[in-house]
Amino acid sequence: MLPTRAALLLRISDDKAGDAAGVGRQEKDGRKRAVVLSWQVGPDDTHVIVENSISAFKRRKITLPDGTTALRTVRPGFRRALDMLASGEADGLLVYDLDRLARDPRDLEDLIDVVEAKRVPVTDISGGLDLSTDAGITQARVLVAFANKSSRDTARRVTRKHEELAEQGKPGGGGIRPFGYGKKRTEVVEDEAAEIRWMAARVLEGWSLYAVADGLNARGIKPVRSEKWNTASIKSVLKSPRVAGLRVHRGKVTGTATWPAIIDRDTWEAVCAKLAERATGSRNELTRWLNGVLRCSLCGHELQGTSGSPKLKVGPRYWCSTPNGGCGKIAINALQSEAEIERQIIEYLTSPDVITRLRASTASDNVEQARKQLADDEAELKQLARMWAQKELTLGEYSEARKIFVARIEEARLFVTASAPKILRAILAGDVAENWADLSPAQKREVVLSILPGYTVLPHDKTKPRRFDPTRLQPINQE
Repeated sequence: MLPTRAALLLRISDDKAGDAAGVGRQEKDGRKRAVVLSWQVGPDDTHVIVENSISAFKRRKITLPDGTTALRTVRPGFRRALDMLASGEADGLLVYDLDRLARDPRDLEDLIDVVEAKRVPVTDISGGLDLSTDAGITQARVLVAFANKSSRDTARRVTRKHEELAEQGKPGGGGIRPFGYGKKRTEVVEDEAAEIRWMAARVLEGWSLYAVADGLNARGIKPVRSEKWNTASIKSVLKSPRVAGLRVHRGKVTGTATWPAIIDRDTWEAVCAKLAERATGSRNELTRWLNGVLRCSLCGHELQGTSGSPKLKVGPRYWCSTPNGGCGKIAINALQSEAEIERQIIEYLTSPDVITRLRASTASDNVEQARKQLADDEAELKQLARMWAQKELTLGEYSEARKIFVARIEEARLFVTASAPKILRAILAGDVAENWADLSPAQKREVVLSILPGYTVLPHDKTKPRRFDPTRLQPINQE
């Protein structure tokens, strides 16, 4: 029996133009194929499923129904198509091609399960996809496996390229140009750069972000892609390491960039510290200073500090807040968590070996020396590569020399990166415990995050008494 309510699944990984032309062409070809097959596609609003700019390969960490986390492709449209086939709402599935349908073997297996249970036809516009026979299923599995490998190979090459660009301090490319820089992301747009310096000066003078935004909007200064400035867009520009001439890769500063800085590093650090002391431009001081430090071990969301409820006899705590997208399954006493992490940080910073190393790495003379050494070694490494390319060196000579330079470059980068937080220099000048006590909650958080990415909070061990357990706080190691 031919389908009378077939679903039409349309997918494209990256719609760079943003005009949905790719999925539009797929829909046109799909409808032509449906006529040839004498299939009837169901209503457009329910049975034409569009996944525009949706990857069938990239996986994200999600929470499964049993509470555990796993890496899965996130494709609501594909899952809706499976549900429609399983419920009988759709009696067939038509796709443009197999690699538009799936590039993850797990997704294909989920579809095969539905097809075998419901005996619904699945095909593509070429007619090569057939999940109704063992041979067709085997062929689909092989082709999806090859498609998955192709995606993995591409992802690996792209990742390596971005790592190489980060090592060289070059821009990564792609996306919208940042405010203050041109399309190539290396040339400064002077009129915009002047506005960034103006923003930084106003923040340091104590202006609120709302006042800064009003000042820009009143003068007709526009961001790159919107008509008006707001507090979020101003904070995004000012907190970006790019404006200080720093290269970031995967959220971490990797060294000095090849493009010029718009504001000097000390000014940028002072602006970031000033912004950290505020709560979105207001004068309310941060009280729960582990906000942004603690993460849920089940879903990965940041835990939010709450004041508690005397009526419910619940004191201050950090919770994986469901209104903020968390799972709601992890909570821990706020005051005891803050006391425990404070103890760990002070113990770490007062260790003789650690304090000697940190003081050495945060001394300004050593930092400048490390930066100079880094620049010199990177230049010599490029020269070494040119010599090898011109066959002035053998491969063995080049490889041996490169190992030495790479080791020195990594060491210099560690020095430079470790030197970044001004707050760490301040706390190490004198008695660490006394200096810590004088810090504001925002500064305490800054100290923690300058040493490690944060802490993961584990679930409560139900075999233990219901009391605070410091072992639930697990430091996240630097990668």
